[in-house]
Amino acid sequence: MPVAPEAAPAPRRPSIRKIALDILARREHSVAELREKLSSRGFGPEEIETTLGALMDDGLLSEDRFVENFVGSYTRRGHGPVWLRAELERRGIAGSQVTETLANLDVDWVAAAETVRRKRFGAKVPADFKEQARQARFLQYRGFTAEQARAVLRKVPDT
Repeated sequence: MPVAPEAAPAPRRPSIRKIALDILARREHSVAELREKLSSRGFGPEEIETTLGALMDDGLLSEDRFVENFVGSYTRRGHGPVWLRAELERRGIAGSQVTETLANLDVDWVAAAETVRRKRFGAKVPADFKEQARQARFLQYRGFTAEQARAVLRKVPDT
C-alpha cells in the first residue's frame, strides 16, 4: 500500500510587530501609512490598533518625527509649502499639525523657490511673459505659491 506523503507544515507567519518594525526600519511612516500597510498584509483592525499603540508607547512610531523627517527631506529636494501640505495631509497627518509645522519652519520660501528655478532654468531671469509664465507654472507645480513664484521672477539677476 502506498504511503501518503506528509504535508509540509505551513510556514509560520511573522508577528505583526515584527512586520511593523521591518517597515519602520526602512523609513519613518505616519500612523495612517503603517496602518494601511499592515492592513494590506491581512492583519485585523483590532490587532493593528493594538500594535500601533504599543509602537507609539515604545517611541518607535512617532507622527512628529515622521513630519520632521518628511519636511526636512522634501524641502531639501526643492518642494514648496503647498506641495508639503498636500502630501502630508494625503499621508494622514492632521491639518492643524501640518499648519503648525510649516509655521515653525525656518525656511525662506522665496529663496528656496529661487534655488529651484536657477537649478532648472539657469541664472538668467526671463524677460518675455511667455517664459516667465512657464517658469512660474513650474514653481507652482513644485509647491510654491503664486506670490513666491512672482517674487522670484521679479528679482533682478545677480551679475
